[in-house]
Amino acid sequence: MSTASNWINRLERLLDLREMPQLSTRLRLLRLFQALWLRPNSLNSTLASSKARGSHGVFYVSFRILLVAVQDLLSPVAVLFRFTVQRPFKLLQFALGRATDRVVKSVRLEHRIEQASGLLTQARPVRWALGLGALTLFLFTAQASLPLAGQWVFILVCYLFAMLFKRMPERFANLCLMALTMLLLARYVFWRFTSSLDLESGMEMFLGYTLVAAEAYTWVILIFGFIQTAWPLKRKPMPLELNLNDWPTVDVFIPSYNEPLSVVRPTVYAAKGLDWPLEKITVYILDDGHRPAFEEFARQAGVEYISRPDNSHAKAGNINYALKHTHGQYIAIFDCDHIPTRSFLQTSMGWFSRDPKCVLVQTPHHFFSADPFERNFNSFRQMPNEGSLFYGLIQDGNDYWNASFFCGSCAVIERKALLEVGGIAVETVTEDAHTALKLHALGYNSVYLNNIQAAGLATETLSGHIGQRIRWARGMAQIFRTDNPMFKKGLNLFQRICYSNAMLHFFYGIPRMIFLIMPMAYLFFEQHLINAAAVTILSYALPQLMISSYTNSVIQGKYRRSFWSEVYETVLSWYIILPTTLAFINPKLGKFNVTSKGGLIEKSYFDANIAKPYLILLLINLIGFVVGLFRLFVFNTHETGTVVMNLLWCGFNLAILGAAVGVATESIQKHVHHRVRMVMPAFLKLPGGYTVSCYTEEYSAAGLTLAVEDTSGINEFSQVQVGLHRGDREFLFPAKIHFTENNRVEALFTNLTPEQETQLIQCTFGRADAWLNWQEDQTRDRALGGLKDVFLKGMIGYVRLFAWIKDGTVQLGNRLMGNKAQNEKWEN
Repeated sequence: MSTASNWINRLERLLDLREMPQLSTRLRLLRLFQALWLRPNSLNSTLASSKARGSHGVFYVSFRILLVAVQDLLSPVAVLFRFTVQRPFKLLQFALGRATDRVVKSVRLEHRIEQASGLLTQARPVRWALGLGALTLFLFTAQASLPLAGQWVFILVCYLFAMLFKRMPERFANLCLMALTMLLLARYVFWRFTSSLDLESGMEMFLGYTLVAAEAYTWVILIFGFIQTAWPLKRKPMPLELNLNDWPTVDVFIPSYNEPLSVVRPTVYAAKGLDWPLEKITVYILDDGHRPAFEEFARQAGVEYISRPDNSHAKAGNINYALKHTHGQYIAIFDCDHIPTRSFLQTSMGWFSRDPKCVLVQTPHHFFSADPFERNFNSFRQMPNEGSLFYGLIQDGNDYWNASFFCGSCAVIERKALLEVGGIAVETVTEDAHTALKLHALGYNSVYLNNIQAAGLATETLSGHIGQRIRWARGMAQIFRTDNPMFKKGLNLFQRICYSNAMLHFFYGIPRMIFLIMPMAYLFFEQHLINAAAVTILSYALPQLMISSYTNSVIQGKYRRSFWSEVYETVLSWYIILPTTLAFINPKLGKFNVTSKGGLIEKSYFDANIAKPYLILLLINLIGFVVGLFRLFVFNTHETGTVVMNLLWCGFNLAILGAAVGVATESIQKHVHHRVRMVMPAFLKLPGGYTVSCYTEEYSAAGLTLAVEDTSGINEFSQVQVGLHRGDREFLFPAKIHFTENNRVEALFTNLTPEQETQLIQCTFGRADAWLNWQEDQTRDRALGGLKDVFLKGMIGYVRLFAWIKDGTVQLGNRLMGNKAQNEKWEN
C-alpha cells in the first residue's frame, strides 16, 4: 500500500466522527458538537473520492479536507442566513415585482410612456422645461447633505426604484437605471471631493489623490459608456432595391501573411459561394507571405492572387496595394480565418442603396472556437466571451450616434470613399478604427448590423491573446495621441464621445494596478487614503458600486457576466501599461503583430512566464491579507471597520488574481479542425446501397457526429457517403465510420476533392443559418451570480497554482536527488 493510502486511512480513522469510544461526558459532548458542525458524510465522501483518484498525494487530500471542513463549519451560519435574511428578502423582492407588474399592466405604462414621448417631441418648450427641472433636481439631490441614517434610507429608496425600473419597458428601464446610477455616482463624487480628502501627511495625500485619479478614470468610462449604449439601434438588413443588372460589383479581399493554408482554404471556399451574381464578384487572396503554394491554390480554386513586392505597413499596406490593382465598386474584407456565410452580401449591401452617404457596413466578429478564457475554464458557449459586449451592445449603441467603426474584417467599404481618405490608414497599428474615424470626419455614414454573417478562430493561447490586445491598445493610444477624436474636425459631439471612450478604455492598465495594490498602503504602512469613518465610506461607495453593477447587469447581462470585466482587465493590465504609455508619448513606436491562428496545444501546462505579474500581485495581496488579520485582532483593534474594509478589498483582489492565475493554465487543444454544434438534416449511404436518415450533432472540416435512430447496420471503419443539403441540392462526401455508440455515429471525411471541400464548407460553415442559435445555451446574468462565478474561478486558479507548485517541487527534488527516470517522465 502506498504512503498516500496509509496516510488517508490513518486520517480517516482519526477524523471519523461517527465512532464514539468510551469517553468522558465532556469529551462526548465535544465530539457531539463537532459532529453537528463537521458533518462526517461530507468528509468521508471527500476522502473516498480522493482515494478513488489515487494519483493525488497528501497535499491535495489535505487541501480538499480543509475546503470541506470550512464549508461544513460555516454551513449552520449559511442556513441561518438563508432563513432569516435571504428568503425573506427574496419574498419581499418577489412581492414588489408582482405588485409592480400589476401596476405597469393596469395603468398601461408602456402606452402612456409612448404618448408622453410623442408629446414631448412635439412640444419643445415643455421638453426644455422638464429637462431643466430634472437637472436642477439632480444637482440638488447630488449635493444634499444627509445624516448617516438618512443616507441609508436614501439607499433603500434608490434600491426600490431600481426594482421598479427593471419591470418597465426595456429601453425606458435602461435609461432610468442609468439616471439612477448617475445620481448615486454624483453623490459619491461630491462627497469624495468635499469630505474625504482632508489627509494629514504628504504621503497620505499623494496616495489618496492617486486613488481618486484612478476612480475618476472609471467615472469617465462609466459616463461615456452609458452615452454609448443609451439607445442601441438594432438595425435590420435591408433588401437591395435594384434591378439585377444594376447590382454593384464587389471585390472580396482575403489578406494573409503567415497563416497556414489549412486556415485560409475554408475562407476562400466560402467566399466563392457568396450569394451574388458571378460576373459581379471577384475573390482575391492577398498574400503578404509570398508563398508559391498559395499562388497554386488560388489557381486551382479559381480565385485571383495578389502578392506585392514588399511588406510595408503590414495588413493596411497589403489592402492598399490591392486597391490599386482591382476595380470593384465595393470592397468586402475578411481576415483569412473568418469564414463568411453565403448570405453576407445579400444582408449587408442593401443599406448602401438605402442611404447614399453610407460607405461602411460592419457585421460582428464571431468565433466558433474557444478563446483562452473559455477553453481554460471550460466555459465555451456557457457564458459570453470577451468580445460579445463590444459586438453585441457597444457597436449597436455606437450605430445610433453614427459612430460604429470598421473592425478590420467582416465588413464592406465603398471603394470611392476609401480612396478619398487615402485608403486604409497606415499611421497607426489599429488601421481599421482609424480609417473609420477619417470616413466619419468627412461626413460619411456607417451601419452596424448585429447579424452574424461570418465566423473565425479565436486566439489559441493566453500569450497570443495578450499579444493581440497589446496591439489594439497601442493602436488606440496612437490614434488618441495623433488624431484625437475630441479635437478632430468634422465629428459631432457624440461621435467624439464614442471614439474617445473606445480609445480611453485601453488606458485601464494603470488604474487597475492601483486598485490591486492600494489596500496595502493601509495594511502594510497604516496610511489612510480616505479621511472618513468606514461606515460613512460604505454608505456612499457601496450603494454606488452595487447599483452600477446592477445597472450594468441589466443592460449588459446578455453580453458579459458581472465582474468579469475586472478579470479581463487584471489579466491584461500589466501588459498594456508600457505599450499605451510609450505610444502616447511617441506614437511612432511599435509595429503590427499578426495573431497566429490554427495552432495546437499538445498537453496542458501552466504558463508561468505569462503569469509572473499575477503571481507577484497575488503574493503581495496575500501577505497584505495576513497582515490585515493581525491588525484586526492585535494591532488596530481601535479601527476595526477600516481594517475589515481593507480586508474585503484585498479579498476581492485575491479572487480576481486567482481567476487570472487560473486562465494561465493552458488546456489541451488537439483538434486542428474545431467542431461546431449544429442540428441539420443529413443521410448516410451505406456500402450495400441502403440510405439512413440522420441529423448532425457536430461538424468540422474533418468530419461529423451524427444522430442515428438505429446503428445496428452501420459497421465501424466501413466506407460510406455522407449526404448534406444546401438549399434544395444534395451533396455526397466520402467518409469512414470512426465509431458508433448510443445512436451516435462519428464519420471522418476521406479523400475529398477540391470541389467536394468547397461544397462541404458551403454546406456547413457557409450556411446562411450557421450561427443563428449560437447563444441559446447561455443563461441571463445575475450580478451576485457573476460575483460568485468569479470567486469559484479564483478557487480553481488557486488549486491549479498549488498543483503547479507541488509538481515543480517534486520535479526539483527528483533532479537534486539524481532520479533520472523520474526526470525523464517529467520532461516527457
